[in-house]
Amino acid sequence: MLIPSPKWLRGDDIAASDITPHAVYLSRRRWMALAGTAAAGAAAQWFATPAHAQGASGKLPKLAAAANNAYVVTEKRTPYQDVTTYNNFYEFGTDKSDPAQNAGTLQTRPWQVAVEGLVKHPKVYDIDELTKLASMEERVYRMRCVEGWSMVIPWIGFPLAELIKRVEPQPGAKFVQFITLADKKQMPGISSGVLQWPYSEGLRLDEAMHPLALLTFGLYGEVLPNQNGAPVRIVVPWKYGFKSAKSIVKIRFVDKQPPTSWNIAAPNEYGFYSNVNPDVDHPRWSQATERRIGEDKGGGGFSALFAPKRKTLPFNGYGAQVASLYQGMDLKKNF
Repeated sequence: MLIPSPKWLRGDDIAASDITPHAVYLSRRRWMALAGTAAAGAAAQWFATPAHAQGASGKLPKLAAAANNAYVVTEKRTPYQDVTTYNNFYEFGTDKSDPAQNAGTLQTRPWQVAVEGLVKHPKVYDIDELTKLASMEERVYRMRCVEGWSMVIPWIGFPLAELIKRVEPQPGAKFVQFITLADKKQMPGISSGVLQWPYSEGLRLDEAMHPLALLTFGLYGEVLPNQNGAPVRIVVPWKYGFKSAKSIVKIRFVDKQPPTSWNIAAPNEYGFYSNVNPDVDHPRWSQATERRIGEDKGGGGFSALFAPKRKTLPFNGYGAQVASLYQGMDLKKNF
């Protein structure tokens, strides 16, 4: 049952980053802990964060890629420090700082990705083999979280379509499902009941084949940090961020719409399509505006709290490229 929320909880008067996700909200123990410590924890985290770095960390292996100028937004890139310390990755905890603090336990080698289901050439790919299927590209994409914050990130990867073409979907394949790693030994958040594990996401086959959908291995010139979905994730920039599955271990081609984790947890809040749409509010807050992480006027610290609001763009600004995928659909009903 949806609990009515006062105006301040709809996102009009507080930063979206302070809004508790529905699954956490339902946990009384978690809610009480957040209520008592969220403000102090956020302050400690941001004051402890060093000055924002614009480039890569220099600590991870380099990942060479040619810039694809067809996929570059002109907006300022989000500083690397913010991209890698302000994350949603519930397998490592529900607070934004948890993934960066806890994801060091993730072992990304050896790693395999099984491609299975309704394909002519099912195969289990070693991660290093997978990275060599196509030429790496750097693409600068806007990313928008359902909670109301956004970033601009230089991702490195190649079109998901390159992999799909190689495995050749059978005529009955209509959807692609992404299953991510769920290992309690490596991922402390798996022990929680926040979501149904393993994490599952999905796209229609035509969405997965769209040139914007990126099979992603790096950012800012380096391999993906663990907290950002190492060693391989999907990036679907016209949809809310939770659609871009991280640390993928299985890609399945199926004939029916696959179950997805957030839709299972709260179907009235998180639809299967989850296209960025300023005209469709989340039941507990508006989606009409967003805050760009790293744009706080002070130049650092509390980025999510003080960044100015900006209007949310339909399809996250990629309407010219993807709107035709949904021609004739009611995007309020099919949210």
